[in-house]
Amino acid sequence: MNLKRLFRHLTTSPWRVQRCFPRQTLTAIGQAVSHSEHQHSGELRFVVEGPLPLGRVLRDVSARERAIELFSRLRVWDTAENSGILIYVQLADREVEIVADRGIVASVPQAFWDDLCRDMERAFAGGDYQGGVLTTITKAGAALTTHFPAQAGNPNELPDSPLVL
Repeated sequence: MNLKRLFRHLTTSPWRVQRCFPRQTLTAIGQAVSHSEHQHSGELRFVVEGPLPLGRVLRDVSARERAIELFSRLRVWDTAENSGILIYVQLADREVEIVADRGIVASVPQAFWDDLCRDMERAFAGGDYQGGVLTTITKAGAALTTHFPAQAGNPNELPDSPLVL
């Protein structure tokens, strides 16, 4: 067990999420997701989590493992075209993960999503949480528009509003 990591998670309070992602930022993210989804048939889900639950820290669950867990629990995989994307921010570890469904993985390489994650982490390191997320949503939306253009009667299969854990 990594004691430094345990300490970080024990001392990261919910107010940190509120400070980095205030209500107006969460509203802007939800609006950006909604706008993006009108351009393509993909589904975006944004989740930000302050500290991990203690049991997950003790089991040394990585940000990637947690993102995959949430991808499943939130049913991001359960879209008609297998075109769901989870953008996961783990504040205590200062890590970002993007998990794309199998329909997207077949068209867009993982390296693209990894680059978006690193770009967002750099924006966060500079204190630009809203800008980092909005830029990522725009770039993800552009990739989805190329490979999953909007169809007539494009349903909204997942909530657009960000989820704060």
